[in-house]
Amino acid sequence: MIRRWLSVLDLKLWRDFWSMRGQALAIALVIAGGVSVHLVMAGMLGSLDETRSAYYERYRFADIWAPAVRAPNAIIDDIREIDGVAAAQSRILAPVLFDIPDMAEPPSGVIYSLPHAGRPLVNDIHLVVGSLPDPARRDQVVVLEGFATAHGLSVGDVVTVTIRGGQERLSISGVALSPEYVYAIAPGQIVPDPSLFGVLWMDREALETAADQQGAFNEVVVRLSRGADPEPVRAAIDRILEPYGGAGAYTRREHVSAAFLQSELDQLQTMGAILPPIFLAVAAFLVNIVISRLIAVEREQIGLLKAFGYSSEAVSLHYLKLVGVIAALGLVIGFALGTWLGHAMATMYVQYYSFPFLIFAASPSVYVIGGLVTVIAVGGGAIWSVLKAARLEPAVAMRPPPPPDYSRGAGVMLTRISVLDHQSRMVMRQIFRWPVRAGLTVTGIAASGVLLVMTLYFLDAMEVMIENYFDLSNRHDMAVSFVEPRSMAAFHDLAGREGVLEAEPFRTASARLRYDNREVLMGLTGVVDDPALSRMMDGRGRTVSPPPGGLILSQDLANRLHVRSGELLTAQITEGSRPRLEQLVAQTPDVLIGSGAQMRLEDLNAALGEGRVISGVNLRVDPAYTDTLYLDLKDAPLVAGVQLHSIARENFTELMDRSIGQSIFIYTLFAGMIALGVIYNSVRVSLAERERELASLRVLGFTKGAVSYILLAESAILTLVALPISLVAGAGLAWGMAQAMSSDFFRLPFVIEPSTYGYTVCVLIVIALVSGLIVRQRINRLDLIAVLKTRE
Repeated sequence: MIRRWLSVLDLKLWRDFWSMRGQALAIALVIAGGVSVHLVMAGMLGSLDETRSAYYERYRFADIWAPAVRAPNAIIDDIREIDGVAAAQSRILAPVLFDIPDMAEPPSGVIYSLPHAGRPLVNDIHLVVGSLPDPARRDQVVVLEGFATAHGLSVGDVVTVTIRGGQERLSISGVALSPEYVYAIAPGQIVPDPSLFGVLWMDREALETAADQQGAFNEVVVRLSRGADPEPVRAAIDRILEPYGGAGAYTRREHVSAAFLQSELDQLQTMGAILPPIFLAVAAFLVNIVISRLIAVEREQIGLLKAFGYSSEAVSLHYLKLVGVIAALGLVIGFALGTWLGHAMATMYVQYYSFPFLIFAASPSVYVIGGLVTVIAVGGGAIWSVLKAARLEPAVAMRPPPPPDYSRGAGVMLTRISVLDHQSRMVMRQIFRWPVRAGLTVTGIAASGVLLVMTLYFLDAMEVMIENYFDLSNRHDMAVSFVEPRSMAAFHDLAGREGVLEAEPFRTASARLRYDNREVLMGLTGVVDDPALSRMMDGRGRTVSPPPGGLILSQDLANRLHVRSGELLTAQITEGSRPRLEQLVAQTPDVLIGSGAQMRLEDLNAALGEGRVISGVNLRVDPAYTDTLYLDLKDAPLVAGVQLHSIARENFTELMDRSIGQSIFIYTLFAGMIALGVIYNSVRVSLAERERELASLRVLGFTKGAVSYILLAESAILTLVALPISLVAGAGLAWGMAQAMSSDFFRLPFVIEPSTYGYTVCVLIVIALVSGLIVRQRINRLDLIAVLKTRE
């Protein structure tokens, strides 16, 4: 019945497709790899961006944050009058320490005020369960969902916290999410740990008393009018808050959660722009060699079709339909694989980014663009061969093409090399007879190696980052920060406690670093001479210490300011007496994680005119006394937070193993698709071209192994040629990715371990062997009589 509805050419199309089904599937898998990567990257980018935009808009996420020490409530009206301000909300925030039963480590966090009546005008919260605190009660709070889940807290439970030295027992009225904490990370940390960092929200009047801010606030959050320039607004807010200890307003670019999320979006965009073209270029090449070979084999049939009245257009359309079927198969597999991977990726993102919802839903345009680009790429690969078939005259097409001429050029030179046996000469002649095809085969195999090297490079880079940050730059076990600056007596108290092996004080002060017309809001850290527990390192692993009267900046910070070593930088301190410092930039070490600006502790104390004052202490602790010290710090009245370095390392390593491990598996699979598609199709085409030649050799007495060597040695040689190219090109792409994916939070070092190259070589060789074994089975099944009966 179906045959009645199909034309003769359509029936031929399906016969051709079935006869080359292995090659078609290999090409379709390469197409599927490119389509699925495009779908995952573009779809995830769109899903994240749309979710972020909707979440930020619905819950009125701030554009500007402006901290202060203590500002009267009345001046909020002055801020609302600033041109460009759409809404402004004053609030109180305070650091807190949690006392969680059966947990030695002291989780830290922050508590924010909620309006006594109504919802916040800026930075509203999303209640997952429960309700806002009852204004009539002073002991109710809402808790961030991640922290509540990590400790099994629910509505009605009581949590004990320390706020500015006073211990409070607070009842949980609700569990919530916040646009400020999509990426909930403690200050100074690099990965989130919901068990050690929590956020609370409390009624404004209740928190005024607990934080000693009656009739005042210590932060303003602002939403801008559409199209408003944030810089004039920020400057105006700073002028208003300066008498009240304003520490300098900052925008979303400096907001940790928003900046981390934007960095993730940028990385998705970069990966989506680089990887799909690699797959589609290889697919176009594969289609070209397969279709050109098919047309060469069917040369006589084309002549007969045209002799029976089929037009050139009909013949061209026939082969383009065949290409379309292969492309359609690749698109179907790619769309299914990409959608599945997209949902899996969305599930992984939910573990790190706290949205009320996050659903992978690629827009129709993503599918349409993927389909159009695939059709253009694959069609472009076939068009030249199809046009050649259309131009064949029937009389010419029905005559067999002349046999290859090996009597000139490299072919005849190879016959004179005595060290080569006859089979090896045949292999080399075939390669030099089709140099363009051989070159494209090498390029295709190298492309898969490039993808592998680039993927494994990320693992190498992460290992170097972990070692540099946790083992070399930061050797402390914990960093204790105070609610407010304290005298050196606090340092001696901590340093003298039992179990403390080493201690170093530090002082931090918010500052605006300026050079020419560029400005960065950055915490300026005062460190001791030749620090050992928290330090900056240069490219050779040496400690970089700020000299007297000088300043050291991390390289990324120097790049943002366009300042170099030996130049003067202005540091406008935004707290205390607000001194303006002219500092010489002594060095700009390349820091891999975070940014930093350091000067001598003595110099910073002198500039602030406050005597020997510190903000916290870095400690190296005997593990046997760790729990005892944790308990002491929980009860310390002026401890704002404790950063646990060892746990941070574990979290970072676990995050990298989970995310990078999944990526390595996926991209190894994709690289395997490319290599298998290229190598298998290359060998299959050679087999189709040389069936008569190989069958003749078998009749003349050559063994199956000798005949297989003639065919498979070509693939082996091309693979070996591709290996060094793939390693060099992969290193180049890895360098480019290191530059493109570096952000304000981390810089990828360019380092590739020998094991990466070894793994890449092994994968490509294994795939070449598997492809050879598959084709070897076809060689063993050659029908010698049928092949030798074919007419030249």
